[in-house]
Amino acid sequence: MMNVLKPVLCCCLFWAACRCAGAQDARAIVQKADERSRGNTSIAQMTITTIRPKWTRSMEIKVWTKGSDYALLLIQSPAKDKGVGYLKRKKEVWNWLPTLERTIKLPPSMMGESWMGTDFTNDDLVKEASVAEDYVHSLLGTEKQGGLECYKIQLIPKPEAAVVWGKVLVWIDKKDYLQLRTEFYDEDDTLVNTMIASDLKMLGGRLLPARLDMFPADEKGHRTTITYTSILFDQPIADSFFTTANLTKVR
Repeated sequence: MMNVLKPVLCCCLFWAACRCAGAQDARAIVQKADERSRGNTSIAQMTITTIRPKWTRSMEIKVWTKGSDYALLLIQSPAKDKGVGYLKRKKEVWNWLPTLERTIKLPPSMMGESWMGTDFTNDDLVKEASVAEDYVHSLLGTEKQGGLECYKIQLIPKPEAAVVWGKVLVWIDKKDYLQLRTEFYDEDDTLVNTMIASDLKMLGGRLLPARLDMFPADEKGHRTTITYTSILFDQPIADSFFTTANLTKVR
């Protein structure tokens, strides 16, 4: 009897080991892509353009990040929004409104809300959720995106994670670990937003997409585009830079 069971047991153990290795590989791919776009620190200059059927609006933004725990975002123009800032420290996010001279702590329930009327959410911009730590990763296979062979990976939130999405699909190219396509689904498995990365160029000494387009699934003619002007990686930034006190002063 034991001789009969041994091959079955070995097959089960091998199958389980393969599943575990696949999960680890998928997570490692996602983490490598995330780290490539962040660096140890980054200072980025960008333009965010919101496009609607009857109007278009652009904002100039500067963003500082340190690892996955710290981020500070400052709106530089237009004049009516100048000085508005957002701060992330680990799992906490604050918003500074200079016209009211108030710093507001954003509750987790607001992370899925539109950021400044764009098609990006608050979480998309300040990255409260961690793509490596808050999700279970599965490698679904490979597909081409933008002419490049990509890993297709599914991210399902962990039960205890306070995240915006019910499911995320990402396409990460095999050569340079660039996240070229992302699909965001709600808890009913309905597609909400699709983000396409394009215009690959050298930014801060790294090949990265200089353009990100977010398309809402149910809003024809709506789009928000992030265009990176410049990025500096791995410049020294103290943890004390990312404080609510500095949020009101940074320029």
